[in-house]
Amino acid sequence: LNSSPSVSRMAAIANAAVSSLTSPDAKKEEFRKYLERSGVIDALTKVLVGLYEEPEKPSNAIEFIKMTLGAPTGVDVDQLKAENETLRAEAARLREKVGALEEKLGGAAAEE
Repeated sequence: LNSSPSVSRMAAIANAAVSSLTSPDAKKEEFRKYLERSGVIDALTKVLVGLYEEPEKPSNAIEFIKMTLGAPTGVDVDQLKAENETLRAEAARLREKVGALEEKLGGAAAEE
């Protein structure tokens, strides 16, 4: 991050967001520390600063953030879930078939 006033302002906003997570509640404090340790706070701050410094603001800020963080774009999650379920069912069916064929082979070997 560079040290321009806008970056400082965005860092202050990010720090305020982190501070809002701070409370006497131990769970919230633990979560805030987890976010800091895992680099989430820094990553989000950098993304927000990048969005702030973007000369032409994108029409879809969420997509900009996803793209900046490296998320795949244009992915149909529901389609992927359905495909995953289909493939899991097919894999289970094939495992059953392999088991049946192994039993058949074992029976044929015993007859010899």
